Amino acid sequence: MNTRTYPREAAAFDAYTRSEIRRAAATGIYDIRGGGAKRRVPNFDDLVFLGASMSRYPLEGYREKCTTEVILGSRFAKKPITLKTPITIAGMSFGSLSAQAKEALGRGASAVGTSTTTGDGGMTPEERGHSETLVYQLLPSRYGMNPDDLRKADAIEIVVGQGAKPGGGGMLLGQKISERVAGMRCLPEGVDQRSACRHPDWTGPDDLEIKIRELREITAWQKPIYVKVGAARPFYDTTLAVKAGADVVVVDGMQGGTAATQEVFIEHVGIPTLAAVREAVRALQELDMHRTVQLIVSGGIRNGADVAKALAMGADAVAIGTAALIALGDNDPKWEDEYQKLGATAGAYDDWHEGQDPAGITTQDPELAKRFDAELGGKRLANYLNVLTMEVQTLARANGKSHIHNLEPEDLAALTVEAAAMAGVPLAGTSWIPGT
Repeated sequence: MNTRTYPREAAAFDAYTRSEIRRAAATGIYDIRGGGAKRRVPNFDDLVFLGASMSRYPLEGYREKCTTEVILGSRFAKKPITLKTPITIAGMSFGSLSAQAKEALGRGASAVGTSTTTGDGGMTPEERGHSETLVYQLLPSRYGMNPDDLRKADAIEIVVGQGAKPGGGGMLLGQKISERVAGMRCLPEGVDQRSACRHPDWTGPDDLEIKIRELREITAWQKPIYVKVGAARPFYDTTLAVKAGADVVVVDGMQGGTAATQEVFIEHVGIPTLAAVREAVRALQELDMHRTVQLIVSGGIRNGADVAKALAMGADAVAIGTAALIALGDNDPKWEDEYQKLGATAGAYDDWHEGQDPAGITTQDPELAKRFDAELGGKRLANYLNVLTMEVQTLARANGKSHIHNLEPEDLAALTVEAAAMAGVPLAGTSWIPGT
């Protein structure tokens, strides 16, 4: 009889942790990668819909209408944005993405009647030309920023922080600083770039109010003004954004991706999207601004269930980034051999910052970028967005709702104590909300 016992791997020092210690000891530099947090945190999978039965009647799927239209920016803007679906495309820069990829995002979003967003690095003709509704991001770096492009946009998003790196600036390695990218950003070609982590024009919410008024004057009060924050202190940040005059607040949870930053940021700064939604909604409700100032939630949104749960918790819309790139064709297993040559694998997303993407999406290499068909990518994205929208409608009807914004926390239950506490909904099978 074999009675040999086998040693166990230490939980705190697993194989990955040990490899990171060895890498840091050998190189003396911290790890930079793309993508979002890889740790398991409480998320929308930890919530379930209760569905209608005796106390509430469901709607017939093909007979009774369930509306998905969303209006953003109705507080002050003379021309608020009307979207056919509550799913928007988050800001991803030209520089991080190829021009073809930016074009495809515009094509796909326009095909289903929603918006896309420029990202750090300015507005490209390809993106503006193929985006029916385009949100222009104003970031601390001010890369590519000019009043003419502000006026060309349909809305302006002031980026205070990002979910993958609240309090930190973005990175773009030199291999992605092509001649065109360098020209748009007024940078030297081929040199690593790190964006600023705070805006040079203001240092607090009072100054932000002045900046918002300045942007309104530049655009003749036509365009909605968004304020985007990384999920760190969403209650206070949402409150301050509203008081500064924002039409829309965007809250990005820690599952949100990035082209590149330190892994220590991605994994250890910020709070989960699930926790951030409730706090942002609570701030709007206490200010009596819920639905007057719209809330967009981003960070790890993958399917129609995630969208519907965010809406039920009080969001007006969601934004997707990583999911949109996958829909375009990035990190497809068909490129596995080439990902292996990069020391990565399809589904790891670590390589997004290196500029060698075999799919031609997260690259500035002209030969790689030629592999990507922007028209086909746009159709794939449109298909994905349509599926998400139909899934949201299916869940809303199952809860007896004729509009997606009629979904409410009472339609939800939590499967774990942590999710119940974060989302503020009862633990399934009980009436208990931890902390109340």
